[in-house]
Amino acid sequence: MKKIFGLLLALVMLVACAGCGGGDKKAEEPVPAPAANEQQASKIGALMPIGLDEEGYKRWTKSIAEVEGQKAYTAPNTVTFFDNMNAMIAALQAKQIDRFSTSSRVGNYIAAHNDALKVIDNNYKPILGYSIGMLEKDAAQIEEINTAIKTMKDDGTIDKIIKENITDVGNGEPAAMPMPVIEGAPTIKVAVTGDMPAMDFMTANGKPAGFNVAFLSELSKRINKNIELIDVDAGARSAALSSGQVDALFWVIGVYDQDGKALPYPLDNVEGFAVSVPYLMDSRVGVTLK
Repeated sequence: MKKIFGLLLALVMLVACAGCGGGDKKAEEPVPAPAANEQQASKIGALMPIGLDEEGYKRWTKSIAEVEGQKAYTAPNTVTFFDNMNAMIAALQAKQIDRFSTSSRVGNYIAAHNDALKVIDNNYKPILGYSIGMLEKDAAQIEEINTAIKTMKDDGTIDKIIKENITDVGNGEPAAMPMPVIEGAPTIKVAVTGDMPAMDFMTANGKPAGFNVAFLSELSKRINKNIELIDVDAGARSAALSSGQVDALFWVIGVYDQDGKALPYPLDNVEGFAVSVPYLMDSRVGVTLK
C-alpha cells in the first residue's frame, strides 16, 4: 500500500512540475509583433542618378526624411544602382532586389505590361519633377525652353500630350511618330533613354515613341529649332552631355513638396547644369513582385 501511495505521489509531483515549466527546457515566450512603424531592411533598386553614389543616395534619403518625416527613408536599406530599366526589372524578377521606386505613371505602365509585377503605393514623398537639362553655357537656351513649357502648360497642350501618350495607352504601347524638320534651323541633340516608359519610351526596334516624341516635337515648333533624339543609357546621361555627344537630357529629376515647391535636394545632382522648369510632375510608388 505504501508503495502504491508513493508511486501516486511521485506521479502527482511530476505532473505539477510539468505544468509549471520544470525541467531543462524553458517555456517558450511569445515573440512580440514588430511596431507598426518599424521598417525592415530591404534591397532597393534605383536607376543611376546623376552625381550620386550609394553614400550620396543615403544622404539624400536622410535629408528628405527630415523634411517629409517618413521613416521609410531612414530604414537600413541597401541600394543597388542600374544603368537601365530592363536590367533593374530583370534583377527584381531574379529576386536580387526586393523592389524599386519610380514615378506612378512609369510604375503603372511597367506593371500593366508584366504580369509578375505589381505597384505598391507607400505614399512615397516627395513629388518627382522631370525637367530638361543642359550645360550651364546653354542657360539662355533653357530660358527659351522654360517659356515654351509654360505656354504649353497654360494652353493645355502638355495635358493633352500626357493623356494621349501616357494615360490612354493602357495595356498598349505608345505610337511612333516622326520629328518635325525645320529647314535652316539649328539642331539640339536630346538624350532619350527608353527607361521611363511611357514618358520616355523606345519601341522594340529602338525607335523613340509616345510622350517623349510628342512633347519634343511640340517643343521644337515653339522654339523654332530641330530636335534630334539620341538613344543613351540612363546611367550614361551625364557623360553624354559632358562629352558633347548630346546637347540636352530629356529627363533630369528634381524633387518637390506636395504644393509643388522645389526642395533643395534634387535626386539628380545637377551641379554645372542648367535645368528647365518641370514639364511633368508625378508621385512616387514602388514596384515589386506579386
